Amino acid sequence: MNMIRTAMLLAAMTALFMGIGYMIGGSGGMLIAFLIAAGMNLFSYWNADKMVLRMHHAVEVDERSAPEYYGIVQGLVRNAGMPMPKVYLIKNPQPNAFATGRNPQNAAVAATTGLLERLSYEEVAGVMAHELAHVQNRDTLTMTITATLAGAISMLGNFAFFFGGNRDNNNPLGIVGVLAAMIVAPLAAMMVQMAISRTREYSADRLGAQICGNPIWLASALDKISTAAKRVHNPDAERNPATAHMFIINPLSGERMDNLFSTHPNTENRIAALEEMAQNGMGRSTAPQAAPEGPWNGAARTKMPRAASQEPSRTSVPRAGRERRNDDGPKGPWS
Repeated sequence: MNMIRTAMLLAAMTALFMGIGYMIGGSGGMLIAFLIAAGMNLFSYWNADKMVLRMHHAVEVDERSAPEYYGIVQGLVRNAGMPMPKVYLIKNPQPNAFATGRNPQNAAVAATTGLLERLSYEEVAGVMAHELAHVQNRDTLTMTITATLAGAISMLGNFAFFFGGNRDNNNPLGIVGVLAAMIVAPLAAMMVQMAISRTREYSADRLGAQICGNPIWLASALDKISTAAKRVHNPDAERNPATAHMFIINPLSGERMDNLFSTHPNTENRIAALEEMAQNGMGRSTAPQAAPEGPWNGAARTKMPRAASQEPSRTSVPRAGRERRNDDGPKGPWS
């Protein structure tokens, strides 16, 4: 089903790309846009994940360079019964994370240093479980290709002003076509991102809560990340806004989670859904059985988050302006 959805997305984005090409350069522009789109589709399938990681200056880590962070992912992967993805670290003060890759066998998860410095051990486990859920649900191919093509469409819309205004070009719609390419195309690309993101985030939240074993850990993490993301600038995300839908929380400053063009569902609604899971006793059957060992702020931590047999906390996650949960939890030396 996910492959069908991805194929439909590629077809829609290619058609949109060709339409913009026609507005800018007539039939010749449409043919050129088709060739570019076809090449990008092929390139994106194999290389879009690497492009996104480079855009955000992600550095691959392992059990030696980041034992605590890598150990959390390793424990969650064992629990989920899935292949081990590559693990990346992004030097960025904004707490956030994303997953990428064309399938579970060729996947990667990335977290910012801000996420690892601000969140507790349990909250980091909740976030990385959410990202692994995207990998397991095979969302990452759709997400990554959308980021690449949406970025190209936005760039093409910007080029329309420079190339479409020439009196000698073959644009049959004149200045109207140029304006349509500049305004409608990026808007359409944004709408595609929005349609994908709103549904897949809820699904990844549910599965992620099951993988880490406690919905409240992820709910608490979402509360902290959402608050911090509004205050902490993410320059790489601002330069590459087409990748915003890949992050667990919208990384763009000036965005509101509940506005019409948000790439993510309302954070409060996501937290409420996770709290309801906890109240119903869901998310406990797949809690990690084995803990990654290693220092966490200098102290040995021999257990992953709470065992499956234990009852998850039913405390509601405090909202902005009130005391946060897990603020005293252990955090790791991530730099």
